[in-house]
Amino acid sequence: MKFKQLAAMLGVKGVLCVISQIMIVLALVIYTASVAITPTLQFTTGAASSSWTVYVNDVNKARYLPGGTTKPTFNASNPNTYAFKVVTDTNQVCAVKIELTSPVNASKFSNFNITMEYWNNTAWVLGTFYNAGMGSTAKPYIDGLTAGDSGYVHQGLSTTRYYLIKVTYSYDKVGETTQLVTTFQCTPLPQDSF
Repeated sequence: MKFKQLAAMLGVKGVLCVISQIMIVLALVIYTASVAITPTLQFTTGAASSSWTVYVNDVNKARYLPGGTTKPTFNASNPNTYAFKVVTDTNQVCAVKIELTSPVNASKFSNFNITMEYWNNTAWVLGTFYNAGMGSTAKPYIDGLTAGDSGYVHQGLSTTRYYLIKVTYSYDKVGETTQLVTTFQCTPLPQDSF
């Protein structure tokens, strides 16, 4: 009964139009594609802690993470011989932001300059920090006395590289021997280019 009322309202052309629309909808072919998503870790932490002895009136002395007073003897299978490792593929480069979670006490240190070295297959060599994750402006070091100062490591495509952190400091403002703790924070930033 309802179909007859609908047909009377729409007329023959209207009914044919509704029927043809229903047939088009029923005739659509559906295609699907599945995607396998594989998360990839570019950044791996090496030595996660270290213990340094600094002396009152040390001026422009160096300490390494890891290693303390001496650079570690590199061994790829021993994560205690490097601070972190970055592995890139053919799709994404990686910038690593390095900073202190809070600055060291400027009333005790007159300088706390952070640089980075990388293993070039034969020796540790000085690397370059950049002032941003993208861009080409280099900076000589991260100032550990300044809140929020950071530096970025840039690593290109298809590369595996091991890094250590070097600090050149002067503990020459006070004679205090209270233990200090500072935390280095590294943030990997995969991206298309620099």
